[in-house]
Amino acid sequence: MKAIKSMTKGVIVLLLLLAATGAIGWRAWAWWTAASAPPIASGAPDKPVKLRVPQGTSAQEIGRDLQALGVIRSATAWDLWSRWLMFHEPEGGFKAGIYQLSRTEALEDVATKIWSGDVVHLSYTIPEGWSLRQMAAYFEAEGFFSAQDFLTAVERLPTAQYAWLPTNRAPGQLLLEGFLYPDTYQVSGLPAKPETVLKQMLDRFEQVALPLYEQGHKQKQSEHKQTALSFTQWVTLASIVEKEAVIANERTRIAGVFMNRLRKKIPLGADPTVEYGLGIQQTPDQPLSLAQVRTPSAYNTYLNTGLPPTPIASPGLASLKAALNPENTDFLYFVARYDGTHVFSRTLAEHQAAQVIIQDKRKSTKQSNAQGQSQPDQGSQSSLPGRDRALL
Repeated sequence: MKAIKSMTKGVIVLLLLLAATGAIGWRAWAWWTAASAPPIASGAPDKPVKLRVPQGTSAQEIGRDLQALGVIRSATAWDLWSRWLMFHEPEGGFKAGIYQLSRTEALEDVATKIWSGDVVHLSYTIPEGWSLRQMAAYFEAEGFFSAQDFLTAVERLPTAQYAWLPTNRAPGQLLLEGFLYPDTYQVSGLPAKPETVLKQMLDRFEQVALPLYEQGHKQKQSEHKQTALSFTQWVTLASIVEKEAVIANERTRIAGVFMNRLRKKIPLGADPTVEYGLGIQQTPDQPLSLAQVRTPSAYNTYLNTGLPPTPIASPGLASLKAALNPENTDFLYFVARYDGTHVFSRTLAEHQAAQVIIQDKRKSTKQSNAQGQSQPDQGSQSSLPGRDRALL
């Protein structure tokens, strides 16, 4: 009888232990199911979330970031799942990069995406007419790397692979200015390096510009004409056209004006070159002063004849083509209107008359605005109206 009672007590204890274990297990499973579930139900409206995982970020840091972004419900659940992954795949790990995630994804799916390195491509866009310093500021503002790191990489980049790059430069001149092709590019993973983006833009320039120049050179040879500009001079002229032109169909005419002045050994008188040399940018309300225009620099094309020593910006395809095939006219001057177009003139008298008309219109517009009549001022910052363009 005692033995039966003892067995009965043992069975009861075992059953109680099993029940307790089952209850704990059930609660654990219920907690995990809730903690790992998507924060937003599948099919519900949701905007993609971007997560940046720098190199060397720990699993715990990723979990905290995901919870802060609302992509997962529990950083603790993330930590447990991370340990499970690391136990089963000790050689694996979470990959650095930029990820596009959704709040409708379960924790396991989010972890799998980052574990496998399913990154989105990081893109950057360089507009036509930007200088190296503008690019440097852009990359810093977008969180790629510091502006100084970019400019340092410009100075240190091995250029032996790019035999077409100029080799001679004065102190303070940036070697790659004008030769980084403006376009939209993609970089996979992090951290993005200055050397990577420089190589991308140089390679693209090589693909676009070199064949274009060689084709133009061969065409002139077939027409028994001499190529007027060297490769670097061509890019330099294209960069000035890029900064001056606002309307696409004026590019070749503007290039033609500059070529006419080069042939006659007349200073180009291009404001953007002066701005580049001084490291400033004029505006309609703060145009270049007479003192600034008279400030000596290698880039002052009011004081110096010929082209500046380097390009002043990265020209796009249209400006490269315009500089290669400038319009054949006898124009020597142009002045900007307030709609982005220019008035082109053959003589100084014509040019000065055009200036007076444009300046009078400017005054009239200001008076109208002061009286409450809203008329948009569409003057280009790179090609300002009313200046004695191409002559001082």
